[in-house]
Amino acid sequence: MQNRAESYQEWLLKSYINQMSQTHSNTALSWRRLYLSRAKLKASSRTSALLSGFAMVAMVEITISAEEKNPIPDALLIVFGICTTLLVVVHLMALMISTCILPNIEAVSNVHSVQAVNESPHDEMRVCVEMAWVCSTGLGILLFLLEIALLCWVKFFTISQNTAIASTVIVIPAGILFIAFSLMFYKRLMAHKYQRHTEGLRELDEMARELDNRGDGVNII
Repeated sequence: MQNRAESYQEWLLKSYINQMSQTHSNTALSWRRLYLSRAKLKASSRTSALLSGFAMVAMVEITISAEEKNPIPDALLIVFGICTTLLVVVHLMALMISTCILPNIEAVSNVHSVQAVNESPHDEMRVCVEMAWVCSTGLGILLFLLEIALLCWVKFFTISQNTAIASTVIVIPAGILFIAFSLMFYKRLMAHKYQRHTEGLRELDEMARELDNRGDGVNII
């Protein structure tokens, strides 16, 4: 009878320890997501502010004269204006999201309490965080490369079209390399997340089997 009581207390203690360990793991994972969201928002805000500012300066400072012997085609000017507007809008969208969400995350991350992570909106607004990240570092940089090529055409069209062609030849491989790196990066990132998720499920399954075995042992005694 005493051995059965000791075995049950031992099983209960280990079950409590396993439960607390799982709770600690979930809290640590939530803190990791918070810090990752904060880093993404900070990077998005810096990148968006820099690139949108460059696009605005490029549009304001460029000089276009209608009295040139070889005037710039209207189609080129329309494409340049659309690209510049899209570039500014995309980066300002990312900047607005970062400015709205980042203070709430910063306020929680500075609190010295383990359970304070539950007050952060990073999980509820994960879609917005990813949208800001993609707009700033993905779509925004592609539009920025296109902006550079169009800016060279608008700037050098009346002077030397060969210069604009040379600039375009450089920008196109750079854009292809950027897309290839982005696809490879996200592919490896997803593979890493899948591997970590699989390992976590396997650990939970082993823990559940161990608890079931111990529970059967207690019932037998």
